[in-house]
Amino acid sequence: MNLDPIKQGLLDSYAQHGGINHLDGVNLPAQDSIQRLASDYMHLMFPGFFEETALTKKDVPAHVDRLLARLLDRLNSEIEKSLRFARDPDPSTRARTLAGDALGQLPALRQIIQTDVNAAYRGDPAARSMEEIILAYPCVLSISVQRFANVLYRLGVPLLPRMLTEYGHERTGTDIHPGASIGTHFFIDHGTGVVIGETARIGHFVKLYQGVTLGAKSFETDPAGDPIKGIKRHPDIGDYVTIYPGANVLGGKTVIGANSVIGSNVWLMKSIPANSVVYYQGDAISVVRSRRTKAGSPELGQDDQANWDI
Repeated sequence: MNLDPIKQGLLDSYAQHGGINHLDGVNLPAQDSIQRLASDYMHLMFPGFFEETALTKKDVPAHVDRLLARLLDRLNSEIEKSLRFARDPDPSTRARTLAGDALGQLPALRQIIQTDVNAAYRGDPAARSMEEIILAYPCVLSISVQRFANVLYRLGVPLLPRMLTEYGHERTGTDIHPGASIGTHFFIDHGTGVVIGETARIGHFVKLYQGVTLGAKSFETDPAGDPIKGIKRHPDIGDYVTIYPGANVLGGKTVIGANSVIGSNVWLMKSIPANSVVYYQGDAISVVRSRRTKAGSPELGQDDQANWDI
């Protein structure tokens, strides 16, 4: 087969259709390097779980030395590339500072990630051990990587945070933007199809099921019709909220009050007060006020019931 006509067609396309070429530009972050960075990070967060051979306490200091050195090297390199893309005036110096700042937050991240694993164990009666959760539950990877990406996002690193969370998205089917703010004890059961937007704020002890979207209701546009960046577009979820499969909670002004339960397939674009249960009653959504006998356990009260359509 003669490939020359195809080659020429592609070369002509490169010349004529700009925007999806990156030729003669700065070196961009490498996807393979980002994936190895994410892998090394997970090995640091969960020592002894992902190694091919058993890791002893005696081996741990040298193991951490190796992983930290690799992480620092990759972070320096990939952050510098990201900053060059963003036209930072001193990308080399700033990359070293940002890489050090990010790594300095790893011990605190581990404490938070442990609460996520505990939440998964307490939130799933099928879980037989903490080891099973760490080795086999997709939420551990997607949430843990997002927490590190969020550190980089808040430090102002371009490109790299989103590439990290896309690694978790690709592996688990859970799409969490690095900008999302997430409290402790966060559990996503099953994980497939969950989408959490950039400006979402999630409280402590929140549990989501598969197919949940915390998304935008609409996009404000500028006079040219382009989306306005940097505005609040995604909802706030209070502490001890449970959202069941297929629910969509949308809008930057939508607030889900603490201790509430959102039923399956609910489409919600308005705020609800604390201690509410939201579900479909026929073709309409109903909100029932409830009281909680203990954290995470709703009980409808005869004197508390108030139904209304939203």
